[in-house]
Amino acid sequence: MNAIIFYLVLGTGFASAQQFSYKPINPAFGGDTFNYQWLLSSAVTQNQFKGVNSSFDRESSLDSFTESLNRQLLSQLSSKLFGDQFGDGNLKPGNYTFGSMYIQVTQTDKGLIVKILNTTTGEQSEIIIPN
Repeated sequence: MNAIIFYLVLGTGFASAQQFSYKPINPAFGGDTFNYQWLLSSAVTQNQFKGVNSSFDRESSLDSFTESLNRQLLSQLSSKLFGDQFGDGNLKPGNYTFGSMYIQVTQTDKGLIVKILNTTTGEQSEIIIPN
């Protein structure tokens, strides 16, 4: 028992403490700016997800033309449907349905609020048109 107390008293004489300090490595959090390139290259080498080339790089000019034509036709079709539904182009408060799209237009003090709901996927969007 005395030996244990002796070792405890003797052992505390050898113990020392030091002050901990923290220096960030990332330059975004106050670290050295010279670490940026090293951190970036380290992140790039560890990245398991390789970027897929843009579809424009792989499309032929004929495919690109076809896609552009499709976009223009769909744009004109949607403009025609919009004009048929709303007349002179002014949105009027009410509820509208276009296929699987449910649109609710309400007038508030903020302006005109257009809520769009895709009933197939459940996706929602809200557009505020100020007064």
